[in-house]
Amino acid sequence: MEQKNVRARPRDNCEILCINTCADYGVDVPEQISLFREAGFSGFFTGWDGKCAEYRELAEQHGMLYQSVHAPFLSIGRIWGGDGAEEELLGQLRCINGAADAGVDLVICHVYIGFEREPVITREGLDRFRRIADRAGERGIRVAFENTEGDTALAAVMDELRDYPNAGFCWDVGHELCYNCGVDQIALYGDRLIATHINDNLGVTRPEGGITWLDDLHLLPYDGVVDWDSVAARLSACGYDGPLTFELKKHNRPNRHDCDKYLRVTNEEFLAEAFARARRLSATVRRNKK
Repeated sequence: MEQKNVRARPRDNCEILCINTCADYGVDVPEQISLFREAGFSGFFTGWDGKCAEYRELAEQHGMLYQSVHAPFLSIGRIWGGDGAEEELLGQLRCINGAADAGVDLVICHVYIGFEREPVITREGLDRFRRIADRAGERGIRVAFENTEGDTALAAVMDELRDYPNAGFCWDVGHELCYNCGVDQIALYGDRLIATHINDNLGVTRPEGGITWLDDLHLLPYDGVVDWDSVAARLSACGYDGPLTFELKKHNRPNRHDCDKYLRVTNEEFLAEAFARARRLSATVRRNKK
């Protein structure tokens, strides 16, 4: 199928700072978007909930960038085969269509979910990811595949779609530490980097070394153990010049207290601090480019 070369679009400057919507703020998405603008952020991304057109209108009203739509991921493992595989694919395609209809040019996708076993890579699953990339190309938008658990699944998908001009990589900085055990994702996929999810955590903290979603804290940058000088250097070295997009949480994971200090401040105070940290990282990235 004919593909539009949307990976080659001019990228935005790394001073464009974006942030995620989420339930942690206790207010609806439209109010979150207003809070983001007031804090200084120039863009945002949302999950897929069928309301992308509404959010796009709000972005335009606030003079903000609707940076991306995050595709559903809670059952993405089904796409590799068995019951529900085609249903999962159809859900991903609906998200692609909905983003394109709303004029959002980037969708972020996971390729696997789960920690109990390694993903089983199937030809049928890879073909389904091809259909996702094909649909995105037909609609003139990009799709970025994120590093999460399931390193082998991401490697297989990235290899399968290596010749797709509209398919690239979304680097989740925190996931690299707590899901990918510190393996340098930019060394693997930096030449295809088209999006970032920037957050901090404390690495793998279980004494037995097991990987768990509970370590995926999404702290403010500089509140965990991520090496931010390395992050900035690697972003600069791979030539990334897109928006810096932060994916943060304000609430604790179950039975943890890592975010207690965030709960003690208002949404406005939390976002003001998030913006200050975002500007700090942006300045470091820009210094590395000189």
